Amino acid sequence: MGIRDMFIQTEATPNPAQMKFLPGQTVMPSGAAHFPNAATSDRSPLAQRLFAIDGIAGVFLDQDSITVTKADDWDWQALKTLALAAIMNHFTAGDVVILDDEMPQLSEADLTDADADPEVIANIKDLLETHVAPALGSSDGEAVYRGFKNGMVILELKGAARNLRMNIEQMMMHYLHEIEGIVDFDDMAPKPGLDTDEGRAIRRLLDEHVNPQVAGHGGHIALVDVVGDTAYVRLEGGCQGCGMADVTLKQGVANEIKVVAPAIINVLDVTDHAGGNNPYYQPGKGG
Repeated sequence: MGIRDMFIQTEATPNPAQMKFLPGQTVMPSGAAHFPNAATSDRSPLAQRLFAIDGIAGVFLDQDSITVTKADDWDWQALKTLALAAIMNHFTAGDVVILDDEMPQLSEADLTDADADPEVIANIKDLLETHVAPALGSSDGEAVYRGFKNGMVILELKGAARNLRMNIEQMMMHYLHEIEGIVDFDDMAPKPGLDTDEGRAIRRLLDEHVNPQVAGHGGHIALVDVVGDTAYVRLEGGCQGCGMADVTLKQGVANEIKVVAPAIINVLDVTDHAGGNNPYYQPGKGG
């Protein structure tokens, strides 16, 4: 592809620190990849190009887009042009986006209990085909079955489906009582930051205090990772796509996180709020 043949679209998000870039071609062949800082970007030449720009604080890659997070003291007027140039240079050079040899390739058999009931697995796949897929049909979302282990359905969540994990989980548990929950395949990658003192304190805060409060509105806030002085969270269910999500995060949850984990200076939201049309969550009569 020549440089004149490529057109990169950009989309603003409700989070002013993030901007989405759509190059008009496949970014990730499957799944997604999150790089919270330059130190974590070794396996992505594209992310490394972006981190070479002063002011870029994070990169998130999915099937057809690149979401870039900027540092608080920078503005998009200059960074947008530099990021566009870096992305265009990467694709026109024909460089790979991700180094696959560092990604473990796990089969369905690897991710399924040896004594799992074949009938339950068949019912899970049927439910994904007959209920989940049609509900996601009008969006860019997809939920791909990867395995069933310890009562948990392992799904590769793509596009909008990633931010609807809790809603998909509730629906599947409603229809199939053998299911105890779902796991995002991408979240299975080792994340040492979650087992630090800060990670444990933040997860305890979310599980015991924050999520019981937002559950009444169909919402859920998940801790994605902790790297250095930064915590990365994802807003799911009723929180995802909510116009007040950024205010809620910055004025409420972020402050609470910093109280229980004083070493945390930054709390960044990696939610795709633009994909917030939720096919499962319906607000109650109170709004």
